[in-house]
Amino acid sequence: MTRIPLIDKNIQEPRELVSAIRARRGGELIDLDRLLLYSPKLAAGWNVFLGAVRDGLTLDGKLRELAICVIASVNGAEYEFHQHAPLFQKAGGSAAQTQALRDPDAALENAGLFSDAEHAVMRMTVEMTRGVKVSDATFAQARKVLGSDQLVVELIGVVGAYNMVARFIVALNLEP
Repeated sequence: MTRIPLIDKNIQEPRELVSAIRARRGGELIDLDRLLLYSPKLAAGWNVFLGAVRDGLTLDGKLRELAICVIASVNGAEYEFHQHAPLFQKAGGSAAQTQALRDPDAALENAGLFSDAEHAVMRMTVEMTRGVKVSDATFAQARKVLGSDQLVVELIGVVGAYNMVARFIVALNLEP
């Protein structure tokens, strides 16, 4: 049970904002939106920002969703995992990989299940999520496997953004 009741899923106002969120979501508001809409300014900024992070970057979608699933697991944000695990699989992740992401530390030790790039993304994500700082070795490995500074910056942006999402979800006790 969320700590704040969800706003009615049929909310219409503010019309322009609700329409923009529905458009990004394929027509429906998800429960996260129904909490964000308590603050229209927050919901508006969130919609634009997270829309750009999810759909406007050049970082490979599988790596993006991998990072988000790791964030969800580390933070205990089951709602976030529930939303993004199917997207990870749609982007090319396997069911076995998805299950392994329930325990990111064990996943990092699984050399056969994840590629070098996936390991680098997971390691950076775990370090940023747990301790904010990233070791020089982890940063260098991510830079090497991603191949460009743009992709490193985008990965760091994804991890920062979705840690914000996880913290919002967990603080409000939003569950799937």
